[in-house]
Amino acid sequence: MKASKVEGKVMKQVNGWENLRVISLRKLEQWFPERQIHLRTNGRVSFVRFSQRTQIVITASIFLIAGWTAFTSVNYILYDKLLAAKESQIASSRLAYKSLLSEVTAYQQKFKAITRDLEENHGLMLGLVEQNASLQQSLKSLQAELRTTEQERVKVADSRKKLISRLASLEGEMRELNNTNFALKDNLKTSELKLQTVMASRNQALFSGKKMRDQLQDLETRLSELQKTEEDAVQKLNNHTHSSIKSMERVIQLAGLNVDSLLKSMRPKQRGQGGPFIELKIDNMPASRLKSQLVNLDTRLERAAELQNILTRLPLTSPMKSFSLNSGYGKRRDPLNKRWAMHYGVDLEGPLKSPVFASASGKVKYAGWKGKYGKVVEIDHGAGLVTRYAHLHKILVKKGQKINFWDKIGLLGSTGRSTGAHLHYEIVYKGKTRDPMKFIRAGRYVLQQQK
Repeated sequence: MKASKVEGKVMKQVNGWENLRVISLRKLEQWFPERQIHLRTNGRVSFVRFSQRTQIVITASIFLIAGWTAFTSVNYILYDKLLAAKESQIASSRLAYKSLLSEVTAYQQKFKAITRDLEENHGLMLGLVEQNASLQQSLKSLQAELRTTEQERVKVADSRKKLISRLASLEGEMRELNNTNFALKDNLKTSELKLQTVMASRNQALFSGKKMRDQLQDLETRLSELQKTEEDAVQKLNNHTHSSIKSMERVIQLAGLNVDSLLKSMRPKQRGQGGPFIELKIDNMPASRLKSQLVNLDTRLERAAELQNILTRLPLTSPMKSFSLNSGYGKRRDPLNKRWAMHYGVDLEGPLKSPVFASASGKVKYAGWKGKYGKVVEIDHGAGLVTRYAHLHKILVKKGQKINFWDKIGLLGSTGRSTGAHLHYEIVYKGKTRDPMKFIRAGRYVLQQQK
């Protein structure tokens, strides 16, 4: 039963297509009946026969040629207008290209200048490290010489005491000989031989005493000269250390930071101590002045070491090899809504995926997405100093990782609330932002001082 219904439906569809075909053929026969064109030449009649298929092909060809002719005519009419518009666009593009070339040339010059500054800054940092190592070596050498001098001073003091004791003994012997001489005057003839012996001993004792006094005077002179030489050397080292301290303090002040506050934050917590102040008086013992100078030198060297430690933590270089400063620190027009806003960092522009480096050693405090900052890396340098690198394309470090100076930490990008590829660079000191360009200018001052 079901098969018969299906066959019926199939037959109806076949009949429908057949009817449509018959109707189409009838219409074509009505529109394109077979035609003949009769030609008469010199009394002879001939004809050209046009079949239905030939007429359909000729008609379709005529329609195609007419459509193509209309299409090309319209395109030809519109081509002049399009050509004029394109030429105008090309002229505008050429002007914009020339302007862009001049800007690119200016930016290249700026990049070269900044690159030179960075190279000089790096060289100065290496020079400071070498200078500190030289100071440490000089201190060790001076301490060794001082120990040798102290040992010689002890030996000289012992020799002096022995000579003084021997001289006192000789003087006692001389007094005894004089007493004996007075006792023997009544019996001169019987004691002449003994007296001559005593006088010879006395002369020998006087000669030995004078010789010992000369030796003692020579030892005291040598000790004084040696002490003067050591004092001059310590004073020169003191002056050099003082100059180095002033230079490093100047760098920290140029960065906008307080030197004493930084030193206090870097020092360990002081243990409980106290008592009244009793000033230490300088005694008259040999090398007392040298000891005082060495105490002063030790204090200055300790301060110089603390300042050097701080300088290694300060971000005194820019985090990119080459960049252009798009937006400085402070008040500015917001790049998106054009309203006045506060900018707590600087925007450094460069090519997309340019390397971003750590401006100082430290430890990664945060690495990841942070709201409108996009991909962010924050590095803690100690003493309350933190640097922030925002809008990165890619982060190459992780939280808790130790970072050395100029380690590669990410790639320049445009993540978060940004209008294009750039680096938002911030410096935070004890919870408050600071102008990063002050730190970079302080680094340039170090380079100038080294020259």
